[in-house]
Amino acid sequence: MQTFLWGALPYIAIAILITGLVWRYRYDKFGWTTRSSGSYERRILNIASPMFHYGILFVLVGHLMGLFVPSAWTDALGLTEHGYNLLSLFAGTAAGALAVIGILMLIYRRRTTPAVFRATTRNDKLMYVVLLAAIIMGLVAKLTHAGLHEGYDYRATIAPWARSLSWLQPKTALMAQAPVVFQIHAVIGLLLFALLPFTRLVHMFSAPIQYLFRPYIVYRSRDSRALGEAPVRRGWEGIGS
Repeated sequence: MQTFLWGALPYIAIAILITGLVWRYRYDKFGWTTRSSGSYERRILNIASPMFHYGILFVLVGHLMGLFVPSAWTDALGLTEHGYNLLSLFAGTAAGALAVIGILMLIYRRRTTPAVFRATTRNDKLMYVVLLAAIIMGLVAKLTHAGLHEGYDYRATIAPWARSLSWLQPKTALMAQAPVVFQIHAVIGLLLFALLPFTRLVHMFSAPIQYLFRPYIVYRSRDSRALGEAPVRRGWEGIGS
């Protein structure tokens, strides 16, 4: 089981993610969207959507920093283990709480707005459950294994395991040493990766980066005199015989 969970499941999830993205782009290119529902309800959406997106963005940045930035690098920058623990505790908890509140508000909006609820697929419902479970388990793992003075140093076990996946030599024994709540959080996170291509979350892979490099769009008013058109007059136009 240890070999499957920490040596095979990550690659299975990544394979499904990549294959699913290719399939979705090839056969459902026009469905590669969140299916905007802002025209049905905006009051809750204008609050919940920024909360969720900013929260999940900071959660993602925190995970990337914690898993793929070695502690030696942060030590070289003058960030001690105690300082990193406090940063992870307060910033990570705030980001996770922001994302959870945003998700709950979006779920409430989706359930109480009939037009939005009818557009919700089974995959989307499953996505909400798995995404919410992943973030909540991350918060539980952090709050139950961290304190103001010291906390569980996941950069000594979970982070080296995550980096070892990159060179196809997973150190499964390191992940097996992590607390159970961290292991559950990791498994749910891997399941979420596998689900991404088949839900509305696929839009996270379609950031409009090309907008930064395309030429400006110039809007000009039409000069009717230059085009030889008759000036527009108020009232009825005569009908020629």
